[in-house]
Amino acid sequence: MRRGRRSSRVVRRWAEIWNRDHISHVQIDVPEHIDIQGRAHFFEGTGTFRDMIVTHLFQLLGFIATEPPATLDANSLRAEKDKVFQSLRPVDPARVVRGRYDVYSDEPGVDPASDTETLVALCLEIDNWRWAGVPFYLRSGKDLAASRHVITLGFREPPLRMFPLAAQESAEGRHNELIIDFNDPGTITARFLAKKPRPDMRLTPADTVFDYADSFSQDHALEGYERLILDAMLGDQSLFTDATGIERLWEVAAPLLDSPPPVEPYAKGSWGPDSLPELVRPYHWHLPRSS
Repeated sequence: MRRGRRSSRVVRRWAEIWNRDHISHVQIDVPEHIDIQGRAHFFEGTGTFRDMIVTHLFQLLGFIATEPPATLDANSLRAEKDKVFQSLRPVDPARVVRGRYDVYSDEPGVDPASDTETLVALCLEIDNWRWAGVPFYLRSGKDLAASRHVITLGFREPPLRMFPLAAQESAEGRHNELIIDFNDPGTITARFLAKKPRPDMRLTPADTVFDYADSFSQDHALEGYERLILDAMLGDQSLFTDATGIERLWEVAAPLLDSPPPVEPYAKGSWGPDSLPELVRPYHWHLPRSS
């Protein structure tokens, strides 16, 4: 009973802060270490925006921003996710960075005059009561420094800071965050400021980590696509988007498809074009520490 009450209090506390009053911005980051792996015939017709952003990262945004459904059945889950999609503002091409790794044109089958992007980063906004004014930054690309699936929620700073920070820690700009890493089996990290064990009063970033591998047996765990295939076989549509949601996402994507900004080069194995930090300013991209 006590454990159940503690769990309920934790859920209520997260429900109270999961909104624009406490969250300053959200990042959904899916970098990929691999290149196009000889799939030029496919990739030239899609690019990263169609291949990853619309079909994958938009779905993650839907789940992270959705309201609690009445029940956990497929229809209720999809109805709430569709509400998020309906509230999405269309993509503004001025808030998009398109990139291409520097040897993409040398890939077999690539048109020398190709304008296909291998990286896209963009800012989206949701016009509803919970998320109005909170920027959602999405990024995915090929041949980057690591392969990860990470969602980072940045929390707002207090109106008055009582405790000083070291100059380097202030410049880093990484203070209070919740980081959800889907790298199998995944972790959830709360990043906050803690007092250094020293005579003066000074704070420094600290982490507390929940690791699925340390908490649960993986004997019967399923990989992501294994779970989707099993759900499809069972007729469970909870993790799938209905036609209404799909059509709305392509409406949101249309301005960028009609007027894409030029692609910018980036080095293989880097984190993308030099203009990426400017897109998220005054925030910073959450870069995974390891691949």
